[in-house]
Amino acid sequence: MTAVTPVAVPPRVRGSRQLAGTGALLRLALRRDRVMVPLWVLLIGGTTASATNTLGQIYDTPAERAGVVTSMAANSSLRSLYGPVFDDSLGALVSWRYLAFMAAFAALMSLLVVVRHTREEEETGRQEMLSAAMVGRRAPLTASLLVALIANTGIALLVVLGLAGEALGGAVALGLGIGGVGMVFATLAAVCAQLTETARLAKGLTAAGLGLAWVLKAAGDAAADDGSHVLTWLSPVGWAENLRAFGGERWWVLLLFVGAVTVQAVLAYVLTGRRDIGMSFMPARPGPAEGRISTAGGLAWRLQRGSLLGWGIGFLVTGVMFGGITEGVADLVGDNEQTKELLARMGGQSGITDSFLAAMISMLGMIAAVYVVQSVLRLNGEETSQRGEPVLAGAVGRVRWAAGHLLIAFGGAALLMVLAGLGLALGYGERAGAILGGCLVLVPAIWLIGAVAVLVYGLVPRAAVLGWAYAGLCLGLGWLGAAFDLPERAMDVSPFEHLPRLPGNAMEWGPFGVLLALTAVATAVGLAGLRRRDIQTG
Repeated sequence: MTAVTPVAVPPRVRGSRQLAGTGALLRLALRRDRVMVPLWVLLIGGTTASATNTLGQIYDTPAERAGVVTSMAANSSLRSLYGPVFDDSLGALVSWRYLAFMAAFAALMSLLVVVRHTREEEETGRQEMLSAAMVGRRAPLTASLLVALIANTGIALLVVLGLAGEALGGAVALGLGIGGVGMVFATLAAVCAQLTETARLAKGLTAAGLGLAWVLKAAGDAAADDGSHVLTWLSPVGWAENLRAFGGERWWVLLLFVGAVTVQAVLAYVLTGRRDIGMSFMPARPGPAEGRISTAGGLAWRLQRGSLLGWGIGFLVTGVMFGGITEGVADLVGDNEQTKELLARMGGQSGITDSFLAAMISMLGMIAAVYVVQSVLRLNGEETSQRGEPVLAGAVGRVRWAAGHLLIAFGGAALLMVLAGLGLALGYGERAGAILGGCLVLVPAIWLIGAVAVLVYGLVPRAAVLGWAYAGLCLGLGWLGAAFDLPERAMDVSPFEHLPRLPGNAMEWGPFGVLLALTAVATAVGLAGLRRRDIQTG
């Protein structure tokens, strides 16, 4: 792909005509996202809005809530994960416990939405077809940002509706903080979509920005117990914390969000007007298909190695962070029986430290399931974009083509859990073998979720989103099931519920083997379906 070609905008398409067709593209985008966006909004907004029930049961007296404030002021490791707490009200505890995580999820949702409707549309060739009609140059970018704005507004409204009973001002601040972080990364994704040649790289760059923002927030919160450190102020997630929802709101902090969103949006609009459709300001490096790249497996590795590297670094760093706060968990929990019971449901019936480690390992395992589905469904992206067809036109069979991607997907998921275990052991400083074993025992559950994605892709490729739906369901059950005390029958939908929680509990090889067998069967059936069906053309 050649470098970007500057384009002079003719007078007839200046002004409002540059936005022609925005309404139609917005309706199309909302129709395509009619499942994905509502699920994200309900997960993020609904989880935050309902958190008062969970935390109200755990910290049901003023003394216990005051104890949390005191503990967090003295524990820099826990502050780096959750952030500071500015008041002992129930609303303030909800903000402390959920704000950073929900803001990160809102940012992830936003970057996926914006890249999907901008760079991904260009990469597949659909945008060129749409632009042949009466569609302005900046209409696709505008429609994608409007979808992100609608989604983040929905999240904010759910938060306000759920928490207005605690304090309306605090609920508004919390909702705007989460939505504001989402819009900052929506506009950052819009800029990256103009700079890069592929949707994968645009997502990777934006996700790297999110990771940097999280690291800056964590370092700043560890250094100061009131969110005042300069590193915290360098992070959009830190801005949301410094809104101080339910703790003496600082409304002027919203100006930081407005400024960042405005600057990035203007930059994205300027860049999109200075390039041709399909072009980029960072062209791909050309090179011959030699050596490892000359094989289907080598091509799959070339396509997915960057993603695996980013995920691996994230898992290692997160493991170190979780391991570092493990020592302070017992002090934070104290004699709170509700918290002990919640940890027991998430991490098994063992000591507080073992339960916490097992719960964190389980959470990392569920996140690794997101990686394996993403990696498996890269096959679907290669097929619908017609990049897979030239490969299959040669001497490469469909199973061999798919096997390269599946090897990276399943092998990469196992590698992520190894890195998570190493990070936890490094942060905690002991029991490396037990921690690593606890991470590896979850691999069959992760693989089974990936195998479900293979099954759906192989048999019904146009319904490949169901692979994401199942992964999201398992993540939701693991995240909320214990807190809401869901019945065992509902929890059993997730394969993670059938494996032992290590360390601290006895190993059970029966479920381990059953999940491996189910993974093999689902993968085989999916590959058989891929061999028999027609290849998608878009």
